[in-house]
Amino acid sequence: MRVYNNQRRILVTGGAGFLGSHLCERLLAQGHDVLCVDNFFTGTRRNVEHLLGNPHFELMRHDVTLPLYVEVDQVYNLACPASPVHYQHDPVQTTKTSVHGAINMLGLAKRVHARILQASTSEVYGDPDVHPQPESYWGKVNPIGVRSCYDEGKRCAETLFFDYHRQHGVDIRVARIFNTYGPRMHPRDGRVVSNFIVQALCGDPITIYGEGLQTRSFCFVDDLVEGLNRFMELAPGEPGPVNIGNPVEFTVRELAQQVIRLTGSSSKLVFEPLPSDDPMQRRPDIRRAKELFGWQPRVQLEKGLRKTIEYFDGLLTAGELPAVQRAGTQGAAVVPASVNGITVHAPFDA
Repeated sequence: MRVYNNQRRILVTGGAGFLGSHLCERLLAQGHDVLCVDNFFTGTRRNVEHLLGNPHFELMRHDVTLPLYVEVDQVYNLACPASPVHYQHDPVQTTKTSVHGAINMLGLAKRVHARILQASTSEVYGDPDVHPQPESYWGKVNPIGVRSCYDEGKRCAETLFFDYHRQHGVDIRVARIFNTYGPRMHPRDGRVVSNFIVQALCGDPITIYGEGLQTRSFCFVDDLVEGLNRFMELAPGEPGPVNIGNPVEFTVRELAQQVIRLTGSSSKLVFEPLPSDDPMQRRPDIRRAKELFGWQPRVQLEKGLRKTIEYFDGLLTAGELPAVQRAGTQGAAVVPASVNGITVHAPFDA
């Protein structure tokens, strides 16, 4: 790794997305040169527009399923659609993004001797039998279900990372990211926090799948990015995997009630059938993150929700928040997602 005056050249794939844009901000604030790569399938130029005038920031349109030839010191591999409404739109391409993208970025890291971090996911645990989920748990994933393109793609990417580490000595980090929320979430991504906030701000019914007793642990984006950064800066010898998420657990119904209260909305709850393979519980065991790099989340849910609501309220005021459309025989409100001009309705994933 080549470091000059503690300044690194850092590649962030998926850098114009929700997580990636926040990570780019943090790395620039630390004085690094940042190359942001994105194919703009779910990321958007608007997320990083405020960074374009920074001489240490570069934006490149590129798809990680194709090789990339650049000289960098570190790679954060975040590229992949992360919500069902997006990754189920083209499941074959989703798998290619995880698998071919991992191969291409690992090949790059091997060539230039760069440290590389894989943004894996709590979805590798599937619908878990073990709760909370430690990194030692192998998971319970349906390999042929509608979510498998994402779940199994990420699992295969982890395999590739560890094989490159064992076979070629690549300096890797594998972080398993749990449910994250915050400003710059895509308003049409179908995930539970963005769904509920958009519906509440528009005064439409809030859609809950099943009885709303599923549990999730919500980590604010600033906490998550700090965890990734701390993990990346560890000395060689600890590849992971490491869970990064908030261990405080809430039911989906509790989340909806909080959003209604914080927005002052008159929205009512409506209930739809539970989607296929939707995990009933999800909470990280973060003891390894605490032990290895002293990380734990600090932003409580209410504070994080207020910041996220403020962001979406700004979009609504500016006329940039899509109106909630109605679908289904019972008139349940859902947030439509438009992907390459195609509108699809899908269950949320936190």
